[in-house]
Amino acid sequence: MEKFFELKKNGTNVSTEIMAGLTTFFAMSYILFVNPTILSASGMPFQAVFLATIISSVIGTLVMGLFANVPYAQAPGMGLNAFFTFTVVFGLGYSWQQALGMVFLCGIINILITVTKIRKMIIKAIPESMQHAIGGGIGVFVAYAGLKSANLLVFSGDTSSITASTVENGVTTNVTINGGVVPGLAMFNNPEMILAVIGLILTVVLVVLDLKGAILISIIGITVIGILMGVVDLSAIDFQQNSFSNSVKELGVTFGAAFGSEGLPSLFSDAAKIPQVLMTILAFSLSDTFDTIGTFIGTGRRTGIFSKEDEEALENSKGFSSKMDKALFADAIATSIGAIFGTSNTTTFVESAAGIGAGGRTGLTSVVVAALFALSSLFAPLIAIVPAQATAPALIIVGVMMLGSFKEINWVILEEAVPAFFASIFMGLCFSISYGIAAGFIFYVIIKVSKGRARDVSPILWIVTGLFIINFIIMSII
Repeated sequence: MEKFFELKKNGTNVSTEIMAGLTTFFAMSYILFVNPTILSASGMPFQAVFLATIISSVIGTLVMGLFANVPYAQAPGMGLNAFFTFTVVFGLGYSWQQALGMVFLCGIINILITVTKIRKMIIKAIPESMQHAIGGGIGVFVAYAGLKSANLLVFSGDTSSITASTVENGVTTNVTINGGVVPGLAMFNNPEMILAVIGLILTVVLVVLDLKGAILISIIGITVIGILMGVVDLSAIDFQQNSFSNSVKELGVTFGAAFGSEGLPSLFSDAAKIPQVLMTILAFSLSDTFDTIGTFIGTGRRTGIFSKEDEEALENSKGFSSKMDKALFADAIATSIGAIFGTSNTTTFVESAAGIGAGGRTGLTSVVVAALFALSSLFAPLIAIVPAQATAPALIIVGVMMLGSFKEINWVILEEAVPAFFASIFMGLCFSISYGIAAGFIFYVIIKVSKGRARDVSPILWIVTGLFIINFIIMSII
């Protein structure tokens, strides 16, 4: 173990690495509750997603630890799962099988990006301020999704602003309102709302107090309070329906679905939708790639996990010549594996910083995290009773944490602030990550052209922006 992980060389030991692994797991274990909740809304079987979440996390984290020998853990990414459900499935109308196909292709693209110099070209093409705006914008999106999930917001609008509605069996199931919508705070006049508020306060307090495993503790605590308040029905616990064996059975529905007739083969059957499909895959890839790179550089630089040479290799090397290359490869592999089993993009969790802060320096930390994820599969029957009021605060607080990217943007300089605004704030207002990225790129190009600095825009960014515009035109025609 000493020789394989080079513990002494990295200034650590077995006990420190184990404690770091425990810390990282408890910091990110909320994903076990939240990911199935978000993805199951798209029509995917809850227990299948629960098991797929565990499998992708175990495999991705093991590859990270054993291949790259770095203390990072992987799991289906927050923001990316929301994009999968709310934008790709609900907003654009794709099936969850098609969305899994897109995620698989995203993983393949990221693998190619990692082993070739294409990665260097893409990274250099995206302005640094835009990278930070995308990270912060995803935080806005995730926090907003949490507020909606907790039903803390209400929306009112007059009938004259209704532009379309969907009626099924005489019941209106969907209404489109063009303007005239006023958001407001929901009334605290029912147990569910009161539990949501208690949960949000509890989560914030525990996180601010820097308690290890704060988010997981809050989810468990809110669930217990919900039981006492009568919001959570214990009779919903079904050890047969939600057993490990049943999870395995339901996994058969999602496993390989990305390659079935309703998955990849159908994605490119409609020529008119191909630009939109490509743009969606690009949105998946950009979010995944820059989230991972930011996590690696942000935590690895000050701790020495990645050397200066590793950081330089991010742009100048190809193949697996450094820890950074190996870690990025592990991240890309995990995304494709996750799609095969039935979950959205598997990515490197920024919560790994908690374990690094506890002294984790090698892949042994990751191996411990993977082992804990594997053990968590035994708790499937209890996952089903966790209410939305318990997981929504986790979404909100994770969104708040991600807003830290905004501090890297110079908001005083409008040339930098305007594209960053449209890229980030539009993600929340439009409830679409891809639309936010598109708006940011478009205004970045407009500003550069208006100032006579069109040459500052890389050819890749010109191509991507053009494709976004074409996508909007095609959608308006359809």
